[in-house]
Amino acid sequence: MKRLQDFPYQHALILGLAKSGTAAAKLLLDSGVNVRVNDYKASQEDPVVQELEKAGAEVVLGGHPVSALDGIDVMVKNPGIPYDNSLVAEAEKRNLPVITEVELAAHLHHGPIVGITGSNGKTTTTTLTHEMLKASGREPRIAGNIGEVSCEVARETTDDQSMVIELSSFQLMGIEKFRPTVAVLLNIYEAHLDYHKTLENYQQAKARLFKNQTADDYLVYNADDPVIAKFLDDAASVLVPFSAKQELEEGAYADEQYIYYNGSSIMKREDIVLVGEHNMENILAAVAAAKLNGATDEGIQEVLTSFKGVPHRLEFVGNIKGRLFYNDSKATNILATSKALGAFKQPVILLAGGLDRGNSFDELVPFLDHVKAMVVFGETADKMTQAAQQAGIAEIKKVDNVGQAAQVAFDLSGEKDVILLSPACASWDQYTTFEERGHMYVQAVHKLK
Repeated sequence: MKRLQDFPYQHALILGLAKSGTAAAKLLLDSGVNVRVNDYKASQEDPVVQELEKAGAEVVLGGHPVSALDGIDVMVKNPGIPYDNSLVAEAEKRNLPVITEVELAAHLHHGPIVGITGSNGKTTTTTLTHEMLKASGREPRIAGNIGEVSCEVARETTDDQSMVIELSSFQLMGIEKFRPTVAVLLNIYEAHLDYHKTLENYQQAKARLFKNQTADDYLVYNADDPVIAKFLDDAASVLVPFSAKQELEEGAYADEQYIYYNGSSIMKREDIVLVGEHNMENILAAVAAAKLNGATDEGIQEVLTSFKGVPHRLEFVGNIKGRLFYNDSKATNILATSKALGAFKQPVILLAGGLDRGNSFDELVPFLDHVKAMVVFGETADKMTQAAQQAGIAEIKKVDNVGQAAQVAFDLSGEKDVILLSPACASWDQYTTFEERGHMYVQAVHKLK
């Protein structure tokens, strides 16, 4: 496996283990960098801790002492740790670089990189782009926020392989030289303000995706998003728009019959199996990104006639006595849930709730017009109940978890109803990840069978 050759730092502090921190620590140790690891929750009995110590890392557990920064010239921060963390704040006070592991990937992989970000649709677009390139005879690698640690994948790539990387705003905050050859900016909506503090900070974090691009690179952007438009003047790269609403001379767009790239039809819309109008934006973004990396029309057609969605993102779980169950656990904000609801015209029983970030759900109310019942759970259960009452929904049930929610929803449902888990909230009040929440729901649905 590859090692870092041009990394400018010799003494690194890894703040937070988990998957990304562990991968970064192993890479740095293999590359001859002195590594200190600081993790608040890990214990000395943790096999990962023992493995890193055996490899030569110094491990500091149980707190974030300022002394952990002594002798350090760079911090590699777990993306989920906020910048108001005491040790991160002290590192910035000392003018130490604070990076995330995706920056390490940029030092390892010197071939094409497709970097994809947005408030919603990242995972679907990343998966589609990867599959389109694969079906076109390329050998892409997929990484990033989708579950594969970027620097770990980059250790195994060749320079003629494309890396397709899903990037969160948290990861983008910690880049210095990371430069995608094709950047994809899907949309920017209000999200993660508990982390970024202001909407402007969040928007600026997303715009960092293309800050290092040059005229040799491409920025694929949503021409229908007015927020994105205000950042385009800062882009040095070639602009490639996509639109689900308007005809374009260049880039990707769709009309009622076909999808197009640079004015040439790719395929009929009716042959696309992925449901939901919002997914058309993801499809068009993926088409543009894949075409810029050598995808063929045939490869794109093969994917779009078979791809039914990624796990936990409007994932079809099953048909039980005429009820259609969908798992949209990755919908962690109001916008994502509103788009999921827009994918269906038949009556919906909505399962929603989760971490309380302090916001109300008034903005969700207009999208509940075809919701016949709601099953609510988690910290926001009472707020969800208020939104349901405001929308005039008669049947509202409160339960302890998504497992119970599946059974209660089935009891409330009739034939041809859609039973949709789309929480509009993060999962961290009850579950470690949205995947865990989704798995519990899927298991509960299978038990109903």
